Amino acid sequence: MNMEPGGIPPNNSHQHLMNSDDESVDIIVPNMSGLEREEKNDCDSRPEKRTTLDQWTTVIILCFVNLINYMDRYTIAGILTDVKDHYKIGDGESGLLQTAFVLSYMIFAPLFGYLGDRYSRRIIMAFGVFLWSLTTFLCSVSDNYYIFLMFRTFVGIGEASYSTIAPTIISDLFVKDMRSGMLALFYFAIPVGSGLGYIVGSETAKLMGSWQWGLRVTPVLGLAAVILILFFMVDPARGESEGKSHLSPTSWTQDISALVHNYSFMLSTAGFTCVAFVAGALAWWGPNFVFLGLKLQPGMENIELNDVTYKFGIITMIAGLLGVPLGSYIAQRLKPYYPRIDPYICAIGLLMSAPLLFFASVCAKSNITLCYIFIFFGQLFLNLNWSIVADILLYVVAPTRRSTAEALQILISHAFGDAGSPYLIGLLSEFFQKTLASSPALFGPLLVHISSSLTLSEKGTSDEVLFHSLQYALFTTSFVEVLGGLFFLLTGLYITADKKNADKELKGEDNPSIYLNSIFQVKTTL
Repeated sequence: MNMEPGGIPPNNSHQHLMNSDDESVDIIVPNMSGLEREEKNDCDSRPEKRTTLDQWTTVIILCFVNLINYMDRYTIAGILTDVKDHYKIGDGESGLLQTAFVLSYMIFAPLFGYLGDRYSRRIIMAFGVFLWSLTTFLCSVSDNYYIFLMFRTFVGIGEASYSTIAPTIISDLFVKDMRSGMLALFYFAIPVGSGLGYIVGSETAKLMGSWQWGLRVTPVLGLAAVILILFFMVDPARGESEGKSHLSPTSWTQDISALVHNYSFMLSTAGFTCVAFVAGALAWWGPNFVFLGLKLQPGMENIELNDVTYKFGIITMIAGLLGVPLGSYIAQRLKPYYPRIDPYICAIGLLMSAPLLFFASVCAKSNITLCYIFIFFGQLFLNLNWSIVADILLYVVAPTRRSTAEALQILISHAFGDAGSPYLIGLLSEFFQKTLASSPALFGPLLVHISSSLTLSEKGTSDEVLFHSLQYALFTTSFVEVLGGLFFLLTGLYITADKKNADKELKGEDNPSIYLNSIFQVKTTL
């Protein structure tokens, strides 16, 4: 009480409090550079409001639909051997089932992205869920491979209408950390749904005595989802969470031009494409690869694929339950101090996952416990990306073109990612099978010994050759993860500048040179 003003030590911390409806706090952390302080203070200033019942209901419905969405995608992976036996197809044709689905999914995504930015998102989503539920059921009653392939293609059209729109609804309901948390909740349904797809497909087929029943679970859940979307889901105005509920969309060509010149969006999309490539290949071929490795171990010759699929699904679910929210949590904690942290977390996740999945492939034949451990941690680090990449898109893109941005990201990431990876891995596997039979010396002394111990008629069909062929094909995923990590590191150079540009556009400060300014700011930083 007796201290004089002059006795108070100076400090570098400043606070500006505004007693208004849009209360904002400007805190400057000591020892931060001028650029870091500018980036930090550029964060959203609108306060986060208490979550309402309608908002919670909408998020729960979206998470439920996303869950059955990914269950539907990977149910076939859980019964893949039965499907191959039923239609008498090889690895290439079985991989084509997933590739055809993803091709239609990515081709129709831009159409639904355009519609999602301009028309009722509730009606578009309900239509999509109904379409994929109906065509999935029709797949279960198809006796011809090409008819099955056709209906599988239609499933992709239905899912495109949902995936391009759902994240934008969350972005229009929440801001800041609440948005990041809700996105984490939404996106952890991806690995969890994928894991459930393996389990539901294999266990339902085993229980009912027919693989077709594995494809009849998600259609029932899909019809329930249509009712929930139509009667209980909220469709907020675009930009509502940012306080801009009367924004007008620009033309489609303007949207595409703006997105192509948004370096953070394009580079993070390239990184996410690598994530999609690895996730698609691992989800489709992982259980079958582990199954082949187990069959080569003494005493495990009679193991069934259903047992492996069940365990693989459990590992995938747990890795998703932990990995997706972990990535979001780390980002939220570090972002106030390191504004560029989002893409760097994604890069670290991929660069950590690459060697883990490589060693998982190496250990599959000799030590299954160690293989499962490597697979778990490899998927854990891979799953750090999902919600963060979605969050990056939402804060570097203006609200009126977010559905278009989601659609473009889906188109690129699936076209060069999981649309081709199951089919590519299948083709590589078949190539290695033929090469091992004709020139085993190309693959080392071990496979020379393997090949010499087999008769010519056995070389193309033995479990040993099938395992090593698929193993060599799956090695490509580790190289793709390293490439993805490099893309995310480059994203970090542009992330704060592009976020500022999106904020300016939201406030009406539209400037045709903002993207050139983004480059200038990055050069200044360097």
